[in-house]
Amino acid sequence: MSYPNYGPSPYGPGPQTHPNGTTILVLGILSLVVCTFIGPFAWSMGTRALREIDESGYYYDNRGSVQAGRICGIISSVLLILTVGFLVLAFGIALISGGFSSTSSY
Repeated sequence: MSYPNYGPSPYGPGPQTHPNGTTILVLGILSLVVCTFIGPFAWSMGTRALREIDESGYYYDNRGSVQAGRICGIISSVLLILTVGFLVLAFGIALISGGFSSTSSY
């Protein structure tokens, strides 16, 4: 049994799914849990995907997961910057205070 074609939907096209939505969410979660180095990638991919979603004018049903992955990437990137800053500060203080001197005094 086939149904007649009534033409385009009066409500517009149905919801679409952004192709990178799941990837961005997985990268964001992994950047928080496993490796903070992939946080900036989730952040940049999420920003690009949100820009594409906003410019398209269509309704995307996975916009929330893109936003969540982007936010996780932002948090992970901030934690990465804080960690690197702390390590640079700690090594700088150790270098200035002579913590890396090669002479030993027994």
